[in-house]
Amino acid sequence: MTAPTDYLLQLADTALVLAQRNAEWCGHGPVLEEDVAMANLALDLIGQARLLYQHAATCIGGAASEDSLAYFRDAAEYRCLTLVELPNHGPRSGGAFSQPDYATTIVRNFFHAALMVTLWTELQQSSDAQLAGIAARARKEACYHLHHCGDWLVRFGDGTEESHARAQAAVDHLLPYTEEFWVPSPAELAAVSNGSAPHPATLRAAWDGDVNATLTAATLRRPVQRGYVSQGKFGLHSEHLSYLLAEMQCVARAHPEGVW
Repeated sequence: MTAPTDYLLQLADTALVLAQRNAEWCGHGPVLEEDVAMANLALDLIGQARLLYQHAATCIGGAASEDSLAYFRDAAEYRCLTLVELPNHGPRSGGAFSQPDYATTIVRNFFHAALMVTLWTELQQSSDAQLAGIAARARKEACYHLHHCGDWLVRFGDGTEESHARAQAAVDHLLPYTEEFWVPSPAELAAVSNGSAPHPATLRAAWDGDVNATLTAATLRRPVQRGYVSQGKFGLHSEHLSYLLAEMQCVARAHPEGVW
């Protein structure tokens, strides 16, 4: 029994795109230790994406490879969560080339890690033995990501007036995108049907518990969520993904036969 290929790609795409966003901080971190930490978070996510792409490529067969799946699929073919493709500058900046906001990155990573700790835990029981093995490794990394980002979120929220305002603005901006977590995609429903993954709605109580506890410790307010639900895992992306992929894929596409 193997998980549906589209489900593996959904997990891999989300990890890879978030890794790319985190890697944008390389050399620009607020302090040296955080510069290194954010690079390590990105590397963990790239490692997870590679394992998932390799598994998917084996299922697809033919000329499919981790590189072809990462570098030679267009934005409409990606199935990442919309949350991870949003730019780092957040709602407090005026344009695409504005200075990045570390609170936005921390809040995004926290929301994602809180989801993945629970999901990887459940996926260790997957009917897909290879996916279960990936989950066992990835869960340890996600636990560290959750601890790291949760710690910083509390520091920001319960810190200075400025850090609190930035953290609250990031929460207000990003929390609505988490509603996409709980709406099952066709790939997720197919994975549920063959026992290779849990229904996403079953993960919400644990996620809410982690998020509410940390926001309370950070003296931050959880806004009411309503309105449009993003649909990145259905292939309907924000305008930001195509620009991110163009930068990430340009070398591979310019030199498709290149070997390093």
